[in-house]
Amino acid sequence: MGESKRKIGIMGGTFDPIHIGHLILGEKAYEQFGLEKVLFLPAGNPPHKKIRPGRATDSQRIEMVKLAIADNAHFELSLIEMQEQGYSYTYRTLERMKREYPDEDYYFIIGADSLFTLEKWREPGRICQNCKIAVAVRDHTDPVTLEQEMERISEKYGGIFVRMDTPNVDISSALIRKCISAEETIRYYVPDPVRDYIYKNRIYHVCPLWQEAYGDARLYKDVEHGYREFQDNTKQII
Repeated sequence: MGESKRKIGIMGGTFDPIHIGHLILGEKAYEQFGLEKVLFLPAGNPPHKKIRPGRATDSQRIEMVKLAIADNAHFELSLIEMQEQGYSYTYRTLERMKREYPDEDYYFIIGADSLFTLEKWREPGRICQNCKIAVAVRDHTDPVTLEQEMERISEKYGGIFVRMDTPNVDISSALIRKCISAEETIRYYVPDPVRDYIYKNRIYHVCPLWQEAYGDARLYKDVEHGYREFQDNTKQII
């Protein structure tokens, strides 16, 4: 009898920035499916997010992922999509991984929202052929509708879909960027090292007075304290 394949989770995304919702999904998938590890794959150049003004650079997104997963032994960074030329497509990434690591069984982790748009992705059938798709549920998703959609796509493309038992963590990278632009706290939305990195490098900040008020070396250990000092100093500048 041959050895069973190693079960590997895949958490893909732009991670702009990575947040606790990503980490919770990765951990729950690891626990529920008995995975050996979960790979975090920052997207290199996703075709559905071509214009990215005011966003983190590739190197900054990579560094934020490194900081976020540093204390978890079964989380691992993969730069396979960052090495792609041109647009990065999920089906290409999965096919390459299956060629290079044929003894691994992949669980591709997505949210319920992504399930309902999966057929708009490039080559959904080839995605289904190269992994099991683990679908995380949100409170606003009707469970009956979700199950029906999983069955429909599975029958159409011959895929294997599994439902994840996850808590509802309604956090998005877009929300975090909006909070930063509005000078609102992001504490507990992202791990502290990620928060510190964002503020040290002034990622997502749109106010030019921030740079005028402080030098590059300034590191905000506490978001609320940093904003309070910023507001006090801008009064002097104005």
